[in-house]
Amino acid sequence: MSDEETRQSGGSSEARAAAVSDIQELMRRKEEIEAQIKANYDVLEGQKGIGMDEPLVDCEGYPRADVDLYQVRAARHNIICLQNDHKAVMKQVEEALHQLHARDKEKQARDLAEARREALSRRSGQGESQGPPQAFARVNSVSAGSPASFAGLQVDDEIVEFGSVNAQNFQSLQNVGSVVQHSQGRPLTVTVIRRGERQQLRLVPTRWAGKGLLGCNIVPLQR
Repeated sequence: MSDEETRQSGGSSEARAAAVSDIQELMRRKEEIEAQIKANYDVLEGQKGIGMDEPLVDCEGYPRADVDLYQVRAARHNIICLQNDHKAVMKQVEEALHQLHARDKEKQARDLAEARREALSRRSGQGESQGPPQAFARVNSVSAGSPASFAGLQVDDEIVEFGSVNAQNFQSLQNVGSVVQHSQGRPLTVTVIRRGERQQLRLVPTRWAGKGLLGCNIVPLQR
């Protein structure tokens, strides 16, 4: 990770911590408002069970004498103001949560991009360290009219892959012979290096007028 990315990551972590702190403060404020609303409703409940809408005058239009009108009016006013404050705080909480979620998504995107860069870097490094595929055998003769001749094999072709056999798993010519025996009548992909260039051939091991199923001879390369 570069210094710039480290600074961005540090800044992102600090911003997230600040956002979480803001949300916690807003939630504390929300709980305070809810407690105050409940306290004012308790005041109304203590006044003959009056709520927010019951009339404060009697049937003749006179102020009710059985309740404390000042307390009721004050409690109702406080509840209305606190409910507005509660709505405002909840809106702030929603916005803060949205911003926090956006920061998290941005951080996840950066982390994913960084992981991909590291994977590509490792893959590139492995490719450079391994180098080009190694040849493990060389063709030293090809019979005319043979399956090998029809496939296009030529003397001095260096074999990189013969079906599933390559330099990593090649132990002896018996490996090649086993692949040939199990692939009679079926095409094999043979990759060779010819005059410095890679070529891919299609070879079908088949019975023919000559000996064997290929009509060529290959020898292991001595590395």
